[in-house]
Amino acid sequence: MIVEVSIILVVGVAIGVVSTVHRNHNDNETLSPQMKAVSNFFSFTHYRESYHKTLSSVNSTDPKEFISKAILAAEEAVKKFFNYSDSLIVQVKNNNLTKMALNDCKDMMDYAIDSLQPSYSDVGDSELRNINDHKNDLRTWLNVVISYQQSCLDGFEYDNNMKETMQKGIIDAHELTGNALKIVTKLSDILSKFGIQLNNTNSRRLHSVEKNVYPSRFSAKDHHLLARIDNSNLKPNVVVAKDGNGQFKTIGAALAAAPKNSNIQHVIYIKAGIYDEYTTVDKQYTNIMMYGDGPRKTIVTSCKGVKNGGGITTWQTATFSAIGNGFIAKSMGFQNTAGPEKHQAVALRIQLDKSAFFNCRIDAYQDTLYNQANRQFFCNCVISGTIDFIFGDSPTVIQNSLIIVRRPMDNQFNTVTAQGKDFIDENTGTIIQNCKIVPEQKLFNDRFKIATYLGRPWKKFSTTIIMESTLGDFIKPEGWMLFEGLDKVNYEETLYYAEYKNRGPGANLNARVN
Repeated sequence: MIVEVSIILVVGVAIGVVSTVHRNHNDNETLSPQMKAVSNFFSFTHYRESYHKTLSSVNSTDPKEFISKAILAAEEAVKKFFNYSDSLIVQVKNNNLTKMALNDCKDMMDYAIDSLQPSYSDVGDSELRNINDHKNDLRTWLNVVISYQQSCLDGFEYDNNMKETMQKGIIDAHELTGNALKIVTKLSDILSKFGIQLNNTNSRRLHSVEKNVYPSRFSAKDHHLLARIDNSNLKPNVVVAKDGNGQFKTIGAALAAAPKNSNIQHVIYIKAGIYDEYTTVDKQYTNIMMYGDGPRKTIVTSCKGVKNGGGITTWQTATFSAIGNGFIAKSMGFQNTAGPEKHQAVALRIQLDKSAFFNCRIDAYQDTLYNQANRQFFCNCVISGTIDFIFGDSPTVIQNSLIIVRRPMDNQFNTVTAQGKDFIDENTGTIIQNCKIVPEQKLFNDRFKIATYLGRPWKKFSTTIIMESTLGDFIKPEGWMLFEGLDKVNYEETLYYAEYKNRGPGANLNARVN
């Protein structure tokens, strides 16, 4: 369903469909207090059999015990799947691509465990009435686990036998994480059955943008750093320069010397130059800020793609990967020059929470920006590509930016977005606000020959909002297209697409698909 929205849109788009179990009133009154508590949670879980394996064993009437147990059960199942993935590596022998996909799965399950641990701690440390204050964090961290699980399976596109094996192995982790997410999402309704009313918290809203509006999670210091066009007064901790006029010649070397697991922002200045290196801000490097001399002057580049001799997974093609929480980039360029013929070739992959990119360029063709997981914010940026070039499953806001559609191969089409929301309870979605979507010069003359769409649904509950933006005349009048994957499943009945107060010839809704 595609709709024109006439209300202020909330960042976290929630589409709630709750299945309920009807119970005879007299039967419910005969239950013990512990069984009543079990029943209160039972009606809010997706997977009832998995529920009975876990929550029915809780010998308590304290709702916190049930919430903690749901998250702990998910963590234990993810750890089990991590070991399962590891055991399969010895079986694949000379199949390097499948072996790489299995190693990707191990890494992603490791990151998933890192997200579940603070979820469990947050519930244990919170007063029950105030747990609503942590609800968005809890949902985000559980979303991350689901995103990694799905990304793991996506890596076996070229090995259906192994994909089927992994799908069977991940069932427990998938179902238990889904149950935990459902419980956290419907927490107010569940606790009301216990006679507990949660303190209300105000929703964050997106308003019409006349100037940059930064998410509340960024400090006043970060606001100041991001708002400055001139970087001359910034004081870096270290300097990277290709010509040797700094402490380091490569970005990787500067990162390796950075403090680990730090709560203090570590600032790295990267002087003008083309840095041909694969860079990963790993999870132990927290609160890193990088800035350059401009997105066309300080450029991180590579050329890996999955096709034509690439022999690697999409996940591994990324030029720059940001994993450590609190990462901020400013005045830099990230590019993958593999070209359209190598198909998926990521310029920037982001998994960290509370990231920000200001005055940056992200350039590639297919799968340019992989906003895989966690909360992300882009402002005053340029993002270019062809097929699904803004894709992933995170809560992402792209604001006041230029989105450039490039010319693909002759037999290809263009899709700006491919959001990958797999569970209805996820608070994920891509919001594009006050941006311009335009064709590059090479596409301009052929812009009516090459079909260009605003997006297609990569997963079942794909959620994308384009608002207050300028859309060029090259956007197909129908606006959106189906995603016909290997399973030939379309998601037009479950997706959520919205357009709100857009302008330009491509914003005409008269011929939009139903």
